[in-house]
Amino acid sequence: MRKKLWLAMILSVGGIAVWQAFMFSADIQRTVANFFSPTLSTKKESASPAVFKDDTGFERAVKPKPFSFPADHGPHNRFRSEWWYFTGNLKNPQGRPFGYELTFFRFALSPEMPESKSAWRTNQLYMAHLTLTDVANEQFYTDERFSRAGNNLAGASALKYQVWLHDWSAKTEGATDFPLRLQAKSKQFAIELLLTSPKAYVLQGKQGLSQKSKELGNASYYYSYPRLNTQGTLQIGGNSHSVNGISWMDREWSTSALSKEQSGWDWFALQLSDNTELMFYQLRRKDGQADTLSSGSLILADNTKIPLNPKAVAIESLDSWKSPHSKITYPSRWHLAIPDQNLELDIVPLIKDQELNVSYRYWEGAVSVTGTKNGKPISGQGYVELAGYQ
Repeated sequence: MRKKLWLAMILSVGGIAVWQAFMFSADIQRTVANFFSPTLSTKKESASPAVFKDDTGFERAVKPKPFSFPADHGPHNRFRSEWWYFTGNLKNPQGRPFGYELTFFRFALSPEMPESKSAWRTNQLYMAHLTLTDVANEQFYTDERFSRAGNNLAGASALKYQVWLHDWSAKTEGATDFPLRLQAKSKQFAIELLLTSPKAYVLQGKQGLSQKSKELGNASYYYSYPRLNTQGTLQIGGNSHSVNGISWMDREWSTSALSKEQSGWDWFALQLSDNTELMFYQLRRKDGQADTLSSGSLILADNTKIPLNPKAVAIESLDSWKSPHSKITYPSRWHLAIPDQNLELDIVPLIKDQELNVSYRYWEGAVSVTGTKNGKPISGQGYVELAGYQ
């Protein structure tokens, strides 16, 4: 337990972010390496900190690639980081609303797997976040776990959709990608959900290449399942709730970071009542302006993707919320407009306090959506992520 708390503090000091900012400093990389795989820390390596100094040897996302499944559901260990990301809005039979997030992260401490006969030795670190939003009681539950990939403690499969960290997992139920079962249990709460996909995956960015800054290789490979029918159970304390609703899944892998001019991002993933979906991430610059590489997509009912650039999307923050935990102030209500699509949306958090107070503090929460499309009422739900507001 003391090691777990110490590692959480190490990673917090190192500034793990949820997206491209998962780049450790040399000292923190060395410490994490010692913690998870002591045999990596030889006298030679200790005398040569250059082995952790940069991203030399890691693969980068530099051009579009053909995607192959189920292989690309699995790990890409020669990239610095990647994640399997699930969020969703659910209701019980009486209409009581809940939100959830289950995200698995993988980090590579070196480009190559160290040679060893030991099943414990690895260069791969996994982390997972679990949250549950209980709207009726205005409660937000969070948990976090870490593990090295050695000896099957955590990992992902390239043979079928499967990622896990101890007993937290996302696993296909059969030979195909779906149905996909999510299972994760904390001391206070738990989820067990079955996801099916009525719509195909969507390649984000340019044929799946999502550029985050102007530097070559500061990009990710990125695809989404934006509408996943979801049913299952949630547990809070000793109470079990049968639920159904809609989830969103994102997959990205990269070896990159934000540019020196960028400070963070606001990410919107919305499912609308006309069977369309909207994803948009607004990268924020340190001068307060939206970055020109902000990007997203509008996904039509037939799964046609309409790319969105920052000139096509206007986002106005209408309210703010100051966290009583971290004292960080976040935007807390938005108006999002896409004039070319005659779309006007108002986005409101289901509860304001959906801040994850884990190794890295960020706001990730369930939201409701109302508005108009072509002058007619439209509604929806989704998730918003706010990072870099420290």
